[in-house]
Amino acid sequence: MHGTQPDKPVALLWTSLIRAALVLVVIVCGLSLRWYGFPLGLPAFVVKYGGSLLWATMVFLLVGVLLPRLTRTQIAAVAALIALAVDSSRLVHAPWLDAFRLTTAGALLLGRIFSLWNLVAYAVGIAFGVWIDRLVRLRRVG
Repeated sequence: MHGTQPDKPVALLWTSLIRAALVLVVIVCGLSLRWYGFPLGLPAFVVKYGGSLLWATMVFLLVGVLLPRLTRTQIAAVAALIALAVDSSRLVHAPWLDAFRLTTAGALLLGRIFSLWNLVAYAVGIAFGVWIDRLVRLRRVG
């Protein structure tokens, strides 16, 4: 069955470990882009939406770590729902939530401003996550 995940416990563990390692790589890339993108002269568009793209890729991979029995399509659907919920939460302005968004962790995890363009970046990031996951899986199998 194409796109399904392995049922063997060792294979599931291996899949989760690979995805967890990829999560760390994506986090490093995302933080590097945010910290060094502007000093390196990258356009604001690349820094802003590249970070959003990588955030969604991280969400896809984290869902895959936590739910390794799901197919890539199912993981992508869960990741898309999470991304939509997080971006929609930016429309809610409770004082404690706005205060958290002003912190570095809050800005990186939740963002500050709702944007439909973020949803586009999230869709591309999830597709990128599917591609990476498939690529790594094919290399391991092949």
